[in-house]
Amino acid sequence: MRGIDTLYNTYWVRSNHGAASFAAAVRNTGVLIDAAREAGVRRVVHVSIANPDKSDLPYYLGKAQLEQQVRESGLSYAIVRPTLLFGHGDVLINNITWFVRHLPVFGIPGDGKYRLQPVFVEDYADRIAAAGSATENLTIDVAGPEIFTFEGLVRMLRDAVGRRTALIHLPSRLALIGAQLVSIGLRDITLTRNELRGLMAELLISQEPSTCPTRLSDWARQHQDELGRRYASELERHYR
Repeated sequence: MRGIDTLYNTYWVRSNHGAASFAAAVRNTGVLIDAAREAGVRRVVHVSIANPDKSDLPYYLGKAQLEQQVRESGLSYAIVRPTLLFGHGDVLINNITWFVRHLPVFGIPGDGKYRLQPVFVEDYADRIAAAGSATENLTIDVAGPEIFTFEGLVRMLRDAVGRRTALIHLPSRLALIGAQLVSIGLRDITLTRNELRGLMAELLISQEPSTCPTRLSDWARQHQDELGRRYASELERHYR
């Protein structure tokens, strides 16, 4: 890191898998922060997650720990808290659409009324770049202009790609069993228990006014021919 001005840290893990774990990610990120300080880096832009201090889930606890380390590092910093990213090559929005395209029925865990707030990855990148150019210490949310219920999100994606997939409500436990079976078939991680808990707790919503202009509903219609055409494997992308 010697000679660099700004460290943009996006490193994290989605779940505990093999040698990758939240605990290891916290330790490794601490090494990066210490190295940046010793190398004389001017500023750290650290990517966190929306609402890290409002949950006892391991993903969020780890993010909250790292935010504290960044604040105590003595470095100039910006902590950026995105909600749910979408865009070319994303996993969640793409794979929901893939299931809608390929299955006659899509299971909605619970009542489907829990909300989330997607943000376009290029809007998010703009905010990160701006945070690096600033000088004051910042903690900012990055969220899109639309808030959906989970069922509303699936309906919107289904309509955007012109499918008639039936949506059915399932008890959360049954939905997780189904997700585990699908994960085995796809050799991937489709949904974990903690991810569902975080989703149903509405942790993917910002409490701040949105400053990102791109609407997922518009983007999905504009990219309907490509959205969900190919399954995006988390394990293939990061572990193989």
